Amino acid sequence: MSVDVLCLRPEADFQRVGALPPASLKVVYRAPGDADVTELMKQARALVIPAVGPKLPNALFENTHVNFVQVTGAGLDRLDLNFLKQRGIAVANVPGGSNEAVAEYAVTAASVLLRRFFWADAEIRKGKYREFRARMIADSLQGLDGLTVGIVGFGIIGVAVASAFHKRGCLIFYHDPAPRDPRTAEAIGAKPCTLRDLLQLADVISLHVPLLPQTTGLIGARELAMMKPDAILIQSSRGGVVDEAALAEALKAGRLGGAAVDVYSAEPPGADNPLLALTGEAAQRILFTPHIAGVTRQSTAFLCRAAWRNIERVFGGKEAPLDVVT
Repeated sequence: MSVDVLCLRPEADFQRVGALPPASLKVVYRAPGDADVTELMKQARALVIPAVGPKLPNALFENTHVNFVQVTGAGLDRLDLNFLKQRGIAVANVPGGSNEAVAEYAVTAASVLLRRFFWADAEIRKGKYREFRARMIADSLQGLDGLTVGIVGFGIIGVAVASAFHKRGCLIFYHDPAPRDPRTAEAIGAKPCTLRDLLQLADVISLHVPLLPQTTGLIGARELAMMKPDAILIQSSRGGVVDEAALAEALKAGRLGGAAVDVYSAEPPGADNPLLALTGEAAQRILFTPHIAGVTRQSTAFLCRAAWRNIERVFGGKEAPLDVVT
């Protein structure tokens, strides 16, 4: 079998959004655990992988012909970049392709939690229409307009999320030691601040940082205690950035208005995940989604097309591939 590209993402994903590879490329689709993956790695020149999934073992890249890895997304967690760099294997991603989808998710999740739409749905199904409507009115629930939003991580996605909240009348603060786009921050009136100040000031906090040693457990019990008691936390960055046990305790104790959780320390989350064990009102203050904040038909099409264009650059040899990270 002659192979140019081994793709560890189902062909159906590309067909669904009309983003198939160019006919000139000989592409073989496999799942990571398929029996012939190791043999195909010895034949293919390029590997295409989705950003989300279990870490790929370094052994996969030993005795391989692959010299280029293309991720169909921004995340690089699945790869040991130092190992690949040492072996001369280049890695590229597609940054920013899902930024508008994540921004839409963050704004929508914040609204759902602030105005208790999800909670109201559950109460009406229990026959408690009158009681819960009266409670919602008595609690004088807030909309987004005029609220303070804190963005942790002011990269491409963080900027998009900040802009989306700004359009809805929010005051923006952000924390990032090396913000990507200070001009956009200035244009929307976003102000830099320390993480401590951001946690204390914000009504809504949205996380957009990669999982690194310095961001693991970034939001723990101490940080949650700094937040306003009715604040909303949006966790759509990477599992491990938030201490899930501490978040569960904060919700259980009524020390947080609500949380939207799209990413987990283990995916899928196990039955022992403390967030899944919440009951009563604490359970109504949390919105779970399955790592899909950046997944829409539009964003998937953009990411897949950009990935194949980059692969074309590799095989064409006339233009260097874009967004190479190693």
